[in-house]
Amino acid sequence: MKKALLITFLITICSQVNFAQGGVTVVTVKNNADAPIINKNIYGHFAEHLGRSIYGGFFVGDTSKIPNTKGVRNDIIKALKELKIPNLRWPGGCFADTYHWKDGIGPQPERPTIVNKWWGGTTEDNSFGTHDFLNMCELLGAEPYLSGNVGSGTVQELADWVQYTNFSGKSPMSDLRKKNGRKEPWKVKFWGIGNEAWGCGGNMTAEYYANEYRKYATFMSDWENTGGITRIASGSNSADYNWTEVLMKNIPINMLGGLGVHHYAVIDWGKKGDGVNFTEDGYFHTMQSALKMEELVTKHSAIMDKYDPEKKVAMIVDEWGAWYEVEQGTNPGFLYQQNTMRDAVLAGATLNIFNNHADRVRMANLAQCVNVLQAVILTDKAKMITTPTYHVMKLYSVHQDAKLLPISFQSPLYTFNGETLPAISASASKDKNGAVHISLVNVDAKNKNKIEIDVNDLGVKNFTGTIITSAKLQDYNSFDTPNKIVPTVFKGFENKKGKLEITIPPFSVVVLEGK
Repeated sequence: MKKALLITFLITICSQVNFAQGGVTVVTVKNNADAPIINKNIYGHFAEHLGRSIYGGFFVGDTSKIPNTKGVRNDIIKALKELKIPNLRWPGGCFADTYHWKDGIGPQPERPTIVNKWWGGTTEDNSFGTHDFLNMCELLGAEPYLSGNVGSGTVQELADWVQYTNFSGKSPMSDLRKKNGRKEPWKVKFWGIGNEAWGCGGNMTAEYYANEYRKYATFMSDWENTGGITRIASGSNSADYNWTEVLMKNIPINMLGGLGVHHYAVIDWGKKGDGVNFTEDGYFHTMQSALKMEELVTKHSAIMDKYDPEKKVAMIVDEWGAWYEVEQGTNPGFLYQQNTMRDAVLAGATLNIFNNHADRVRMANLAQCVNVLQAVILTDKAKMITTPTYHVMKLYSVHQDAKLLPISFQSPLYTFNGETLPAISASASKDKNGAVHISLVNVDAKNKNKIEIDVNDLGVKNFTGTIITSAKLQDYNSFDTPNKIVPTVFKGFENKKGKLEITIPPFSVVVLEGK
């Protein structure tokens, strides 16, 4: 086999070059002074008023026998702190554009109820509101990301919310906050101006939403946050590049802190497939949809570069993850699904894409945090477990705020029924202490892959490894077997004169650390 030319990871996604079975993928990792920092906010999460995400998930109330702090489960707080969760998006999602924040403040018994029209038609009592969420973020050490109501709200309502949460002086909203028991402002930095304005947020055209965004952004004033607040526009639905083009063209850069993108890994919206009982066909096509993220980020970035060559506007992938049919016997409006090795592979590969595009992607939010879609935590009354996706995100937390190390290679192919995908996904970084971390994913469902990494340029010699894998793709952590899939020591590599020779098993995620 002829020696393959080294190309950037961006191009490997589209590579059509096949490797002979038993071949070695040659990977080069380089120091580059001009490389960006991987923003820790790429590792953010999402908590919507949906199913058992908030009520019965995060929030059990302060009278619950489940150990809690002001109604928020202590075990969830502990698990998310260990995950180093950098930010949390709330209250939606579609729910955000029917949520009126003043309904969720003041004495709990006096708060009005609301019907969740989007997710199951359930009645909520608003016992979890602004104070509860922002105080929870303080417990987590996470930045709150508030999604404002544009669909059914008003400019005044959102402007008041900013003043309520952020203003320390005397004003109607800061006086109301103090009356409700919070003297100092929370100083919320990240603000979404609506959600999915092209769909559940109002079925708007891009041109109409751009004008609405400009109006709302104008009246969202904050004189106290260092650097001001970050206003985030409701971005495109997956490959709707026209949406990005219209917003970048029509919204002044100085009014736009971030532009969203939403993309879910879905086989078919009409028949999404089972979360556990799936075949290799279901696995392959879910990964095919997930790896489309590379193309989406690349093409949306190119459009943004036309109007913002200095990359002042962040790409915010504030909803991503796998979406399957709900678990049998559960409420179809609650979007509860299990989490297998397929999800671990999907998470690792997606995060590698975000890392490698750190110059533009500076925040992302996995959907969702607890009991919904690709959750990192599942609960059953007093029981709580962490999922394979949790373990991947915890393993990858070493990349948070580390300097990207450009990585180049040509991936072998994972072939199924005549279709192909890149089998190997990778990213690398160096942290402030000089430690190097290389994250590798083998997407191939059947074949191990051999990888050779030249690390001579990195100034580190001693490597250790951790792996997430299991006997079957369909394996998952249950409440009976909560530790079926956990990180373990990886020994499938050797360091020979500055070259790591690695054999990575099928459908596995590996992180190597060099010091």
